[in-house]
Amino acid sequence: MASLKRVPSVPPAGRFSRRRFCGAMAAGGAGLWAAPAVLSARSLNEKLNIAVIGAGGRGGANAGGVASENIVALCDVDEPRLNAAGQRFPNARKEIDFRKLFDRPQDFDAVVISSGERTHPFATIMALKEKKHVYCEKPLTHSVWEARQVRLATAEAGVATQMGIQIHAGENYRRVVEVIQSGAIGPVREAHVWTSRAWGWPQSPADRPEEEAPVPDGLHWDLWIGPAPFRPFHPVYYPGPKWYRWWDFGGGTMSDLGSHFIDLAFWALKLDAPRTIEASGPPPHPEVAPASMQASYEFGPRGDLPPVRMTWYQGENKPEIWTDGGIPQWGAGHLFIGDQGMLLSDYGKHVLLPEKQFEGFERPEPMLPRVGSIYADWLNGCKTGEPTIADFEYSAWLTESNHLGNVAYRLGKKIEWDSQRLRCPNAPEAAPYIRREYRQGWDFPA
Repeated sequence: MASLKRVPSVPPAGRFSRRRFCGAMAAGGAGLWAAPAVLSARSLNEKLNIAVIGAGGRGGANAGGVASENIVALCDVDEPRLNAAGQRFPNARKEIDFRKLFDRPQDFDAVVISSGERTHPFATIMALKEKKHVYCEKPLTHSVWEARQVRLATAEAGVATQMGIQIHAGENYRRVVEVIQSGAIGPVREAHVWTSRAWGWPQSPADRPEEEAPVPDGLHWDLWIGPAPFRPFHPVYYPGPKWYRWWDFGGGTMSDLGSHFIDLAFWALKLDAPRTIEASGPPPHPEVAPASMQASYEFGPRGDLPPVRMTWYQGENKPEIWTDGGIPQWGAGHLFIGDQGMLLSDYGKHVLLPEKQFEGFERPEPMLPRVGSIYADWLNGCKTGEPTIADFEYSAWLTESNHLGNVAYRLGKKIEWDSQRLRCPNAPEAAPYIRREYRQGWDFPA
């Protein structure tokens, strides 16, 4: 059970990663993996009992993704949303506070978590400690420290996990990874990732509203706040995803869309913990994440792969080669710059550049599994014990890295990252951004 041992807090190059595990499997080391005992009597045709935390919005879509199973419990702090989901799944038990679901953990085998990211790690850790399979929407956590705790707890739990980066199952992403890792453009030493979408200051109100608005009927505002510092209700936070631009509740575009876009570079280049991070943008606001900014990461060698610099851009910020017209000016994309060429990609397409150089290029045979959807892949992992494509071992490292971009931006300086000790040696003032204190009554699951 080497792949299920507790992951030690050591530099990433020394860990037994999912990548190494998959390589061992490909080399014939199938005996390394054994399905957890809770799966021993389950067949692919037997339905799982699933609890859904966060039943409206994104949660409704995620519930639909696993609706082939038995939805036995629903939880949402917004009672109208909860009741609407109850009509869809009339036999499901309903709760307002997700913590009460775990008073009867025997009722379910797996949990789908789609609440706000400030409560993601609380629900996830509670589920893992009960040996429940977990699907958690992105981003996995609200902070770097929480992502590390989730990864460690996952290693002990021995269950199927998946972060909701749905595009990770897409054919285009898989082909890009296969092309990059086959060496088509040579060693990659530079990568750029950008999205034009941006929600944050100065596009939205940055100062906390002084007036208090009536709480909508059926909304349990105190539970919605969760572990974040309390503030009165106002519609600038809810309903809708407006909350994620406020630092107390989310990480802005960096951690939200970064989960989808940076995923491809992270995967194709086999990244884990950066050595340094520096960011730029408008002066940091104490309340709201920026609309436009960028963050650059330096990663060290990974096996035979060279060091690489990866830069993230959001909003109006774009790579210089994009601004100068050196590549097609796609509104969102990934650019891999190798010693022998470039690859430009977005969600649904990719092209090798310069195109004339790659005329007649034959792409490698598919090497990665095709799983249909990220939901189908997770359900298969729950029932068979097979590794999933975006498990918490992988996605926790991705989440840590994304959050570190925000840490560097908020500090306004280049930071060095000690992954083993979860600290910035040159910036001790980063500590509150790496691990925050929780509101009274919200203790992180021990």
